[in-house]
Amino acid sequence: MKRALVTECFHRWAKANPEPRGELNHRNPFELLVAVILSAQATDKGVNRATGPLFSAAETPQAMLDLGLEGLTEYIHSIGLYPTKAKNILATCQKLITDFAGEVPQTRASLETLPGVGRKTANVVLNIAFNQPTLAVDTHVFRVANRTGMGTGKTPLAVEEKLLKVVPKEYMRHAHHWLILHGRYTCTARSPKCSTCLIADLCRQHRP
Repeated sequence: MKRALVTECFHRWAKANPEPRGELNHRNPFELLVAVILSAQATDKGVNRATGPLFSAAETPQAMLDLGLEGLTEYIHSIGLYPTKAKNILATCQKLITDFAGEVPQTRASLETLPGVGRKTANVVLNIAFNQPTLAVDTHVFRVANRTGMGTGKTPLAVEEKLLKVVPKEYMRHAHHWLILHGRYTCTARSPKCSTCLIADLCRQHRP
């Protein structure tokens, strides 16, 4: 997709939804970090149901560490892969306390030293919590980028690198959200809603 078409896509999304927001409930960077770790292969709604009570009981790394494995598991057992996620969250809490004075670090390199945190999770935290112009490529972003031709690639990293080259700077802060929301509610994996799509005429699947 040519740069001018990419710009037009984001212009339309921005006009329709000027201030898009992530759908994981959180009140601070730490809660966001935990929520994103839990969200792997899980729905945001399912994560929010678990983290509401969890964050009321433990809103800091030390408080969550104090829950212990059994205590934390009681809150998140409804989420897929919860045994591994629980261990990673507790290990992350310990590392935050030991290495980062209890604060969530603001660089990708530091975030990726935390157990259970990969590039995608780090990018989400950097973008939402710290307003950094990053792009987290999840399944929705990957699908939208490849279908539209905005950023084709066989791996999330390849797609991320292409998107970073073509997304205009003025749209970078919210680009992650617009792409995810478009993939989640319009450009769905099955039966995409092309008839109501804001950018259908720009998509490579519809352009002559």
